[in-house]
Amino acid sequence: MASPSVLTPQAEDFPRWYQDVVAKAEMADNGPVRGTMVIRPYGYAIWERMQAEMDARIKETGAQNAYFPLFIPESYFHREAEHVEGFSPELAVVTFAGGEELAEPIVVRPTSETVIGEFMAKWIQSYRDLPLLLNQWSNVVRWELRPRLFLRSSEFLWQEGHTAHATYADAAGYALRIHLEVYNDFLEKVLAVPTYLGIKPPSERFAGAINTMTAEGMMRDGKALQMATSHELGQNFAKAFDVYYQSEEGQAALCWTTSWGASTRLVGGLIMAHGDDAGLVVPPNLAPIQVVVVAVRDEPEVNGACEKVAAALKASGVRVQVDRGRGSFGRRVTDWEIKGVPIRVEVGPRDLAQGLVSLVRRDDGAKVQVGVDAVASEVPGMLAAMQSDIFDGARKRLLDSTFDVANVAEAMEAATTGFARLPWSAVGEAGEAQLKTEAITVRCLQRKDGSIPVSDTEDGLDCIVAKSY
Repeated sequence: MASPSVLTPQAEDFPRWYQDVVAKAEMADNGPVRGTMVIRPYGYAIWERMQAEMDARIKETGAQNAYFPLFIPESYFHREAEHVEGFSPELAVVTFAGGEELAEPIVVRPTSETVIGEFMAKWIQSYRDLPLLLNQWSNVVRWELRPRLFLRSSEFLWQEGHTAHATYADAAGYALRIHLEVYNDFLEKVLAVPTYLGIKPPSERFAGAINTMTAEGMMRDGKALQMATSHELGQNFAKAFDVYYQSEEGQAALCWTTSWGASTRLVGGLIMAHGDDAGLVVPPNLAPIQVVVVAVRDEPEVNGACEKVAAALKASGVRVQVDRGRGSFGRRVTDWEIKGVPIRVEVGPRDLAQGLVSLVRRDDGAKVQVGVDAVASEVPGMLAAMQSDIFDGARKRLLDSTFDVANVAEAMEAATTGFARLPWSAVGEAGEAQLKTEAITVRCLQRKDGSIPVSDTEDGLDCIVAKSY
């Protein structure tokens, strides 16, 4: 494991530990403009894996990728009053370009409901054009007063889906499908982060939405992180942008729309959900490098064995990299631990003399020796076990740090160390205001069985409350 001097221990200062990991795992740097970030190659490789996994799931639901402009006329935002009110404090606006003042200010994209609504109105003519299912991978700008790399930055990367439907039921059903089949499936099977699924209370909904679904994960310090959201927009944006279709009966009818997104905040979630005092712990299904083959010494025989092992692993479908022995072995081991590579294969002359190498798991540090020719057959099983164990560990932390309480006062005490769950009827607007005095918010509303309700007015709902990022 890494020496105590490499990273600040989590128990001593969790925010400092996070900053240390981002820097020393070579994930990102602060950009030259306050609130921006430069994503370094290793951090971007992890984001690319996230993109690939989510993109495949998005396409399975029938959505197609497109691209819409970064610059949006300011007038578009004023066409949906609740939307512009919700985003006004975060907008970056261009008023001068091309050497002159602009006749109309231009908003730098904070999200694309408005511009996509404009083109939906142009593209949709009849019921035959529905549903229209779009997604784009892009950057957005939301001016952030308290930036933190990956978690809150003035510019970040994400995907945003936007769809139009003929009926409320079809729109709501599709938003739920995205939430379960794309986000929840990715979070559990790839990111290995269990979450509480539910809907936001009215005070926390996306600006302009009639319903917002969320996935709330627990970080190792007991705080919540909103991992992904899906919004039912009703007909609010369709009305604002004249998104009509001609029904089968020949009547003009308003569309029902949705939007949904997940961002590079997931990289921050990865760090804080699984990382330990030695650095990142990257689940194998996500890891851009699943196995690193490390030469104990920079010697021809050792290097040759490393290449042989790596080739066998690659042939078996494992993402592998060779570390050929530049710098001290101990320093290189520490560096790979900080980066969280799932399995390390250590190849040294002494073990090679016996035809052996060592396999080391990053999550629990377990070390076993196997024959050189057995590595490719042993590693896939180890990776699968590690993926399962990381998820199970995160789920245990989530459940062990969720406390059932009866009232707001008890919830405020429980939320100092984790999540609190209590009846929504015991909170209400007054309770939300009381919670916010201690920076605690209602993260989501759920049914008793943990399923996602249709509305916050359903009887018998529970709410999950916590401090959050």
